[in-house]
Amino acid sequence: MTFRSVKLTHAGEVATLTITSKKGSMGPDFWDEVPRALTGLGTARVLIVRGEELFSAGLDVKASAASIGPALGDPERFRAVVAEMHAAIEGLAALRIPVIAAVHGWCIGAGLELIAACDLRVCSRDARFRLPEVMLGITADLGGLQRLPALIGKGRAAHLALTAEPIDAATAERWGLVTEVLDTPDALFARADQLAAHLTTLPAQALEGTKRILNDDLPHARSLADAVTWNARHMTVDGLQNALKSQSALKR
Repeated sequence: MTFRSVKLTHAGEVATLTITSKKGSMGPDFWDEVPRALTGLGTARVLIVRGEELFSAGLDVKASAASIGPALGDPERFRAVVAEMHAAIEGLAALRIPVIAAVHGWCIGAGLELIAACDLRVCSRDARFRLPEVMLGITADLGGLQRLPALIGKGRAAHLALTAEPIDAATAERWGLVTEVLDTPDALFARADQLAAHLTTLPAQALEGTKRILNDDLPHARSLADAVTWNARHMTVDGLQNALKSQSALKR
């Protein structure tokens, strides 16, 4: 499949979704194409999401005006417009495989909400993050306000969302938005590839179960029970023997 705003490539069991639109802007093409691109993952066991000249300048307001403008003042019609955007980000979040966001340059608005839906986030030192929706007189509505408090704490999420001030890569790492900062974009992409390659060596069902339990918004006791149930259904004798071998190796 070929698209106008994204590109999906494969290298073994690792797929990469690259935002190819100018400045990584997210317009109608982007929201239409991402769900369709995700259907092409095939047997990929890890997905990397990245940009080209930068990660993303966020929503392409000019290109989106034709669909958003007529819906203003009509909540039902507006919900229908935004539902397509939700489908792209929620579809990414719902993938059974791990998703790594590799961020360089600006990551703004909808771009920040998109990486919040990923499982692992790494960036280069030139990365900048911003949630500027209040400056436009709107409330972020693509999942950022729901996901960011769990990632960086409610106070820091409020600072991002209410002040619209940008944060740099060092701050993003200190806050826990990203787990690693690399010196250059090239080093960033190499690290994302390395992380993805490592994940492909781990049992797929264990990764899926771990992701599922991490992301389920359930009471503690219910989440514990779900983790036990998952293991009861998916743990194998071979897997248990491999775990014992790994423990023995650590004791040497």
